[in-house]
Amino acid sequence: MILKKIDFKWKVESKKWKVELRQRCLLFTVYCLLFAFSTSCGIYSFKGATLSPDIKSVTIVNFTMSTAGGPANLALQFNEKMKEYYQRNTSLALLPSNGDMQLEGTITAYEVTPTAPTANDQAAFNRLTITIQVKFTNNKDEEKNFDQSFSFFKDFPQNQTLSQVESRLIPVILDQLVQDIFNKSAGDW
Repeated sequence: MILKKIDFKWKVESKKWKVELRQRCLLFTVYCLLFAFSTSCGIYSFKGATLSPDIKSVTIVNFTMSTAGGPANLALQFNEKMKEYYQRNTSLALLPSNGDMQLEGTITAYEVTPTAPTANDQAAFNRLTITIQVKFTNNKDEEKNFDQSFSFFKDFPQNQTLSQVESRLIPVILDQLVQDIFNKSAGDW
C-alpha cells in the first residue's frame, strides 16, 4: 500500500514537472522570437510602419475641401488627426515643407445616401461617406509614390438626422481614413 502511494505521488509530480518543462520551453521560444523580431533589419516597427532608416521627416500639406457638404472645419480636423497620428506612431520630424515624405490632398466627397431598403420602399439606414484624394510623395524612393482616393463610411438609422449623428460619426470616419492612409504611405502592407 505504501509503495502504491509513493508510486502515485511520483507519477503526479512527474506530470507536473513535464507540464512546467513544456511551459518554460514555450516561454523561452516566445522570448527568442520577440528578441529576433525586435533586433532584425532596422526597418521594422511593432507599430506597423516599415519606413527606411534614411527617412527622417514628413510634411503634411494642409488638405483642402472641394466638396460643398460637411462642416466648415472638416479639413482642419483631418489635418490635425493626420499630423497627430504620424507624430504618435513614427519618430519622423514633422516639417512645414521639404520633408522626406510629403502628403497632400483634397476632401472630394461628403455624402449621405440611403441604404438597406425596407419592404415599404424606405431606407432603414443612411450612410455618411467621406472620400479623400491623397497624393503621397516619397523623396527617397519614388516607387512608393501614389495618388489615390480613400473612402470610408458609417451607417446611421433613418430616424436620426445627420446633425444628430455627425459629431459622433465624423471622428470615427476620419480616424479610419487616417489609419488607411498611414498604412499605405508608411506601412506599405
